[in-house]
Amino acid sequence: MKDSFKEMGYAELLTKREELKKKYLDLRFDMVVHHVDNPLEKRNLRRKIARLNGILHEYALGIRQQKK
Repeated sequence: MKDSFKEMGYAELLTKREELKKKYLDLRFDMVVHHVDNPLEKRNLRRKIARLNGILHEYALGIRQQKK
């Protein structure tokens, strides 16, 4: 499995998404300002954020239930 987002709770997913968004914006800024060692990290972060958004959308639709 690429990431273990499926085992995380709803609140954890929200915080992880915000963390990845901040990391993605920092990486984009670094790519403009100076050289980045791994330019493919930008694509990987964008895909992780998309996976998280998909799981969060499943919660919104009621496909997944929040753990109590």
